[in-house]
Formats: sequence, C-alpha cells, structure tokens
Amino acid sequence: MSNLATLLDILAATPWLLYPVVALFSLCIGSFLNVVILRLPKMMEQDWRCQCEEFLELPEKDRKPPERMTLSFPRSTCPSCGHQIRAWENIPVISWLVLRGKCSSCKSPISARYPIIEAVTAIFSLVTIFIFGPTLAGLWALVLVWALIALTVIDFDTQLLPDSITLPLLWLGLILNYFGILADFQSAFWGAVAGYLALWSVYWLFKLVTGKEGMGHGDFKLLAALGAWLGWQLLPAVILLSSVVGAVVGVSLIVFKRHGREVPIPFGPYLAAAGLLCLWFGPEIQAAWYGYLGV
Repeated sequence: MSNLATLLDILAATPWLLYPVVALFSLCIGSFLNVVILRLPKMMEQDWRCQCEEFLELPEKDRKPPERMTLSFPRSTCPSCGHQIRAWENIPVISWLVLRGKCSSCKSPISARYPIIEAVTAIFSLVTIFIFGPTLAGLWALVLVWALIALTVIDFDTQLLPDSITLPLLWLGLILNYFGILADFQSAFWGAVAGYLALWSVYWLFKLVTGKEGMGHGDFKLLAALGAWLGWQLLPAVILLSSVVGAVVGVSLIVFKRHGREVPIPFGPYLAAAGLLCLWFGPEIQAAWYGYLGV
C-alpha cells in the first residue's frame, strides 16, 4: 500500500506523465472491454442452453457440444475469414487506423465500434482522473467507469445486464465504502437497498397494471450497484436523469426511426450514463437538487 501511495504521489507531481499513462493504460482496458462485450453474452447463452438441456433431460446425442469459450480463449479472429489476429493488429485504435478498418487477410470491413469504445474508455478515464486526481478514490472510480461502459454496450446489443458484472460491482461498492472511499458506509448500504427496491417496485406496479414486464431485473441490480458506490443521496438524481434521457431517446426513436412501440428499449445505458454524471459531478448535482427542493 505504501508503494502505491508513493507511485500516486509521483504521478500527482508529474501531470505530464500522469495523463499519458492513464490514456495508454485505459486504451488497453478499452480493448479488453471489446472482448468482454463480444464474448460474455455468448458465454451466458451457451451456459443457459446447457442448463436447459440438462433440465429437459435431453439424451446426450441430442445435445449440442458446448464450445470452449472464455474471455481469453480462443484467440481473436476475423469473423469473415477466420484469420487469427496478430499482436500488431490488436494495438488499440492505431491498428484499426493502420489497417484502414479492414482485415489484413480478406479485407473485410472491421467495425469502427472497436476503436470508438477504446477511445471513449480513454477519454472517460482521463476525465475521471482529472476530477478525482491520482488518488485511491480515483483508481476505484475507474473500475466503475469501465464496468459502466461494458454494461452500456452489452445492454444495447442484447438487452442483458450480466449478473457477473452487476453483482460484483454491487458488493465491491459496499466493501469500498465500508472504508469510506467514495461515500460513507451507511449511505452506501441504504443506497444499495433503495436502488434495488425503487425499480423493483416500479416493475411490479407496471406489471400489475398492464400485465407486462416494463424492465428487466438487471436494471434493479445496476441501480443497486450505483447506490452502493454513490450513496442513497444521489439516487433521485440518477433516476431522474436516466428517466428523462430515456424518455427523450425513446420518443425520438419512435418518431424519427419508426421504432415500434412494442419493441423494448434498454434502460441500462441511461442508468449508466446518469451514474457516470453523478460520479463525476455528484456534489454539484446534489447541491442543485437540494437547492431546487429548498433544503
């Protein structure tokens, strides 16, 4: 711990070194997040299929053999030709630019989403360190930022918020704030409780009134995690910001893109965006909120 404190002191005294180090490291994290975003839903679906086959007691001959897949295996390949991505082709942002967004083997287009996620991860990380400084709180805040980026894209793609991210995030927030890293423990504890119960109540109220499910259970867990990290005091702002942005985006999709009313719109990205804003500007948002209420 003393070595970490010394390193943080050195970085705090040398901003010319701090921000390049953060940018380079977070670009690599962004590259890893691309793997998580792509593979984790596939791993979940494969696990669910195996569980269903076991529950239905299908004969072994009728079961589809599970493909071995982890976040580190198999190595990344081109989805078009199967070309194995070499190390120099996997440098964040730079490789995509050098290859001009095409596979080096078959010249098939490579989605621009990969370098965009890497760049966004770096930018958000720099903003986080600029606000918190090279402190222990700043380092842990980066973990929350990276998790929110992964959850946002996964939810957009699949309308899933994996328990393997939201639940560890919830517990990590409680553990960190037991030591008062970002909030006091009492605020974090009741933030987790209130965050879960708030959307759980909305879910059941909507279901009782309409007979339909208005949101997924992953949204409850994500808001609980945000409450554990930020404290209960910022939950009203998180809910309000995410609801307003979600409503505006949802109406815009229906009006301008003919997005069907019956097609569900993921709420997780808006919760994540609101949580990120409250992480960065929590005191200012809280002061404005209390001022509006006249407290």
